[in-house]
Amino acid sequence: MTSEVVENEYEFYSKAEKYWKDVPATVDGMLGGYGHISSIDINSSRKFLQRFLRDGPNRTGTTRALDCGAGIGRITKRLLLPLFKTVDMVDVTEDFLTKAKSYLGEEGRRVRNYFCCGLQDFSPEPNSYDVIWIQWVIGHLTDNHLSDFLKRCRAGLRPNGIVVIKDNMAQEGVIMDDVDSSVCRDLDVVRKIIRRAGLHLLAEERQENFPDEIYHVYTLAMR
Repeated sequence: MTSEVVENEYEFYSKAEKYWKDVPATVDGMLGGYGHISSIDINSSRKFLQRFLRDGPNRTGTTRALDCGAGIGRITKRLLLPLFKTVDMVDVTEDFLTKAKSYLGEEGRRVRNYFCCGLQDFSPEPNSYDVIWIQWVIGHLTDNHLSDFLKRCRAGLRPNGIVVIKDNMAQEGVIMDDVDSSVCRDLDVVRKIIRRAGLHLLAEERQENFPDEIYHVYTLAMR
């Protein structure tokens, strides 16, 4: 429970915003010095996502995706734009979104909106997205704000749309990181928050071939 490790909610959010303002607007900056794992990450995410985009009666559409905690657009550029007609990006750091406009190149013309906003204050447009992708950012939300945000994401989905969380998972409980003012939850805690938001899990996968010294990373799809 974040209520046990987050003493001051305002401080928790403002400290994180300050941390990211000082991070270089590069792929290496987005990945905390682990830029070399980007391709492994993207390739696994593509395989995971494509199982929902294949033909079938409940196939997820490919009209529009939302990249949450998008940073400079690493995931938008390499995962979402190749698969979706248009993408929206949301991030709390304005400098990252400014950098995205050059980083994304020509394909960036298909990014419709750059929303500069913390996810605790962001509401996806209802019935708008086939996929809402939330990667390495849920640790910056308290449990209540994460649950509320996921409820708003649920309302933001088009028919057969999915929400995907890809993030670090602790071995047990909730661990606070004072450096970037984030928490890392274990899988059970994350699953409970997902259920509380009225979503149900469709698939869950552990990321392979990441460095041993970092947290285990899991990808979870839900609707």
